[in-house]
Amino acid sequence: MSLLLVENVTRRYRLPRQALLSPAPQNVAVDGVSLMLERGKTLGIVGESGSGKSTLARMVMGFEAPDAGRVSFDGQDLAAIPARDLRALRPRFQMVFQDPFGSLNPKRPVGWSIAEPLRATGQGADAPARVAQALEQVGLRAPDAEKFPHEFSGGQRQRIAIARAIVTRPALLVADEAVSALDVSVQAQILNLLMDLQDDLGLAMLFISHDLSVVAAICDTVAVLRHGRIVEQGAAAQVMGQPADAYTRTLLTAAGLP
Repeated sequence: MSLLLVENVTRRYRLPRQALLSPAPQNVAVDGVSLMLERGKTLGIVGESGSGKSTLARMVMGFEAPDAGRVSFDGQDLAAIPARDLRALRPRFQMVFQDPFGSLNPKRPVGWSIAEPLRATGQGADAPARVAQALEQVGLRAPDAEKFPHEFSGGQRQRIAIARAIVTRPALLVADEAVSALDVSVQAQILNLLMDLQDDLGLAMLFISHDLSVVAAICDTVAVLRHGRIVEQGAAAQVMGQPADAYTRTLLTAAGLP
């Protein structure tokens, strides 16, 4: 059984009315998308800004429910289970955002922020030990837990955000543009870290990016989104090496890839 199964999901947003008494128009952000992710594997989602990548990520995380279709994690429909059960399931799938500074409380030591998912899910009793372990797993030191976010570089803050995501020992990590705000050299360090963590912890990763060269480097499979629909998906080597869709070829050319 797949760890993550996305079945024909659609998500629409109501737009402001254009005229009095006229029906409100809708924007279809995600339109009939189906995906599958196995344990320990990495699935890349690529596409231009506005293609529906982040909307898809929010549905995978259970932050939003699809208007149609189903998102299942480990066989459980996220939109159908009670809120209490979803909170209990939450430690098993976590997210890393593009802006690490925005996900850390600037008025609290980073150890407090890393432990927040543990407190939220009733696992706070051994939080100090778990925080220290997570910091060391991302290449930082346990005493760094006492420092504040502004005392770290951008790359170090992203390591802290990753520590916050893995502290609950999840099975799935959703990375939404997790390296796009970093310098190229720092990007490589964070990508290597993510791949090492995947090997060490057996993580599955949903890696969302507009950068095809990054996706090609770390993903097993790739899905290409355009206007909320998948135009191509398959093994990364196949999609990147012999793309079948003209839009994929355009993205590859724009990225300077052969």
